[in-house]
Amino acid sequence: MRKWISYPRQQGRVSRQAHADFPEEGIYERELGRSGFFGPASHMHHRHAPTGWSHWEGPLRPRAFDCNKLNALPVSPWETPVLLHNAHCQYRIWKCEHPMEHLVRNADGDELLFVHEGKGQLFCDYGRLEVQEGDYVVIPRGTMWRLEPTESLFLLMIEATNDAYGLPEKGLVGNHAIFDPAVLETPAIDDVFLQQQTEDPWQVHIKCRNQVSIVSFPYNPLDALGWHGDLSVVRLNWRDIRPLMSHRYHLPPSAHTTFVAQRFVICTFVPRPIESDPGALKVPFYHNNDDYDEVLFYHAGEFFSRDNIDSGMVTFHPAGFTHGPHPKAYQAGREYSKKFTNEVAVMLDTRDALEIGSMVSDIENSEYVNSWLPKK
Repeated sequence: MRKWISYPRQQGRVSRQAHADFPEEGIYERELGRSGFFGPASHMHHRHAPTGWSHWEGPLRPRAFDCNKLNALPVSPWETPVLLHNAHCQYRIWKCEHPMEHLVRNADGDELLFVHEGKGQLFCDYGRLEVQEGDYVVIPRGTMWRLEPTESLFLLMIEATNDAYGLPEKGLVGNHAIFDPAVLETPAIDDVFLQQQTEDPWQVHIKCRNQVSIVSFPYNPLDALGWHGDLSVVRLNWRDIRPLMSHRYHLPPSAHTTFVAQRFVICTFVPRPIESDPGALKVPFYHNNDDYDEVLFYHAGEFFSRDNIDSGMVTFHPAGFTHGPHPKAYQAGREYSKKFTNEVAVMLDTRDALEIGSMVSDIENSEYVNSWLPKK
């Protein structure tokens, strides 16, 4: 267990507490922290916005991708190009428009689906589950499954490679905070599920070590008659998330953690009141990306800390530079012009650097790095 060197000090004009009551000449606060938002940290106060760059060269840069431009996607999720990846995670966008004619199984790790658009039915080892816009669906490693959309499905898929998804420790706020586990839903072995248990031939496309093998059966292998236990496909809709809030302090993204793996976390930003205390910061604070890569998928609403970002887009802020709200959003926060956020977004924070897939050139906004420049 690591013990960080701890030596709290202060120099110059500073606020008494982080994210509140800034000195007037240092209104731009920057957090330098380790281990995400859990390690030692210092808070700088600057004359200028830490994102006030005028030019950027080199491969390290903030990136933005418009996933709405992905149209001709394969019928199998395993043939869909990977957008971002590392040894512990694969991040895909997949559109499923027609009922899958084969089953799939991920032998490499748990799969997390987020339904951005559409609705349908998921058939799996554990039964049948209705899915719709806004659902998270956790599919345990080795589970056979297929989708039958009733409306075209636009899906975010995040694989926990050689790993499993769990729930965050909720500490002082208790087990029922953020969302009560009672809202989690599992598939049902109902009449619809039993009726699909035919003697017709079926194939299972198994992804293992990023290679696909096909296993054929003379019947539908989703032929369970019942099950019991505490391992299953699980569904959670973002509307069942009740976020932690503080009217006097802007909480870090870690307060909005939804699922955890060993080397990354998934957070969900949902509508909430904006901090009302006069001295409290009202937008995400500027911070250094020193230990984690950050990826945001924008699902719905108005994304209050970003300009020119629409639903269905992805931003990628790799570790190594300071980032934070765009100038207009920061000014709106100072003026307290909005009293409520109405955004819904899914954040992936990875402890290990992400690589970019080969398909991004068609969907990347190369001007995103310049979006922090003052508007002329």
